[in-house]
Amino acid sequence: MDRRSLIKHAGIAGVLAAGAAPAVHAQAAIRWRLASSFPKALDTIYGAADVFAKKVGEMSGGKFSISVHPGGELMPAFGVVDGVQEGTVECAHTAPYYFFGKDDTFALDCAIPFGLNSRQMTAWMYEGNGMKLFREFYEGYNIVNFPMGNTGAQMGGWYRKEIKSLNDIKGMKMRVGGFAGKVLTTMGAVPQNIPGGEIYQALEKGTIDATEWVGPYDDQKLGFNKVAPYYYYPGWWEGGPQLSLYVNNKAYAALSPENKAIVECAAAIAHTTMQAKYDALNPGALKQLVASGTKVLAFPKSVMDAAFKNSMALYADNSAKNPKWKKIYAAFRKDQNLWFRFTEAQFDRYMQSAKL
Repeated sequence: MDRRSLIKHAGIAGVLAAGAAPAVHAQAAIRWRLASSFPKALDTIYGAADVFAKKVGEMSGGKFSISVHPGGELMPAFGVVDGVQEGTVECAHTAPYYFFGKDDTFALDCAIPFGLNSRQMTAWMYEGNGMKLFREFYEGYNIVNFPMGNTGAQMGGWYRKEIKSLNDIKGMKMRVGGFAGKVLTTMGAVPQNIPGGEIYQALEKGTIDATEWVGPYDDQKLGFNKVAPYYYYPGWWEGGPQLSLYVNNKAYAALSPENKAIVECAAAIAHTTMQAKYDALNPGALKQLVASGTKVLAFPKSVMDAAFKNSMALYADNSAKNPKWKKIYAAFRKDQNLWFRFTEAQFDRYMQSAKL
């Protein structure tokens, strides 16, 4: 190495040693808080938020961390929309139909009676126009939404007495999530909107006569079988209820393109993980419930028919009165049911009657 080369390299070394290297701007660490609407004890539905936060941390190399807080810790379980809208927290995980009191349209982003099943809901959101329509709707609430979980079709709930006809519905005080209460009201029931962590006490004390939650795995954890002997199916009001991640629009806009992609991908992972857990865990829990004396019964056809008729009338009325509802409540369901009729439904019916 000649003298000039030696001086040049020594000069560069000196510059590096002096800390005068070309500037490299390290991205500041991001810390978000997520408010859940669910109790921590429910590792399936609450757990989806944990999966989301974990994946965000892993994909960002620890530079983007999200702390998850159960319902009631930072704000009431049903206060999370206001929390995200006002920027009190950066994000929330919830069931949109809890907020139908603000606008019935919220329910369409989760589940309505006799609506889409879980696969149809995912198809609508990701490959139909569902996501586009809801992004427009949530602009009015300063929210950017992402699908983040689905329970699959739910059970129809726990009852102190048998449901043999519509007369048994009349006057019944029932904890039921979100929009379904409107239909049950037309059938004579008295719906109650109670957070998951408070249902058992209400049922035990007789404040309510019946409750629904999700399915065997969660219901067994919550102990409903100890205070109500009759377990009905199907949950006609929740054929495929989708959970959502709500992100404050300003917090989301402040993210880099890379971090926006991380949020989207982590939410999608949590979305599929939740239903996988429910589908894996519910069969064993149902067997245990039956073994402990739970009576598993189907709703009478008269109840199903009345519920369907009243639901369709309610949707027609909503479409006439609420332009936001009308814009989103579209024909996607009809085409999906036509397709599933020839494939999934026929296959499932055959397999469920076969001896394995």
